[in-house]
Amino acid sequence: QVQLVESGGGLVQAGGSLRLSCAASRTIFSRNAMGWYRQPPGKQRELVAVISIGGGITKYADSVKGRFTISRDIAENTVYLQMNSLKPEDTAVYYCNAGTYSIGTYYPNYWGQGIRVTVSP
Repeated sequence: QVQLVESGGGLVQAGGSLRLSCAASRTIFSRNAMGWYRQPPGKQRELVAVISIGGGITKYADSVKGRFTISRDIAENTVYLQMNSLKPEDTAVYYCNAGTYSIGTYYPNYWGQGIRVTVSP
């Protein structure tokens, strides 16, 4: 059974920081690129960031470039999303996922249950 377990969400004031974590099974983590999507209230789900299997390639949505950093820890089978300079428009449910990253396109296959991030003005 695929398991992706997110943690680290919550309420933060604008300008603050949060770090999301996603613990994955060893098999899933070692064989897949990892990413984060988010779904703001009343909006569609969107890709936030993705990191390749080896960690050497990352990709970010324009809206988070320079503020968010995705990383992965092989020893812990965990992917992180460090979110700095948070804005109210970053408020969303954030989903960890695992999938294929090929020629600049990410295809998520496995999903976590999501974790809520709320940024107050």
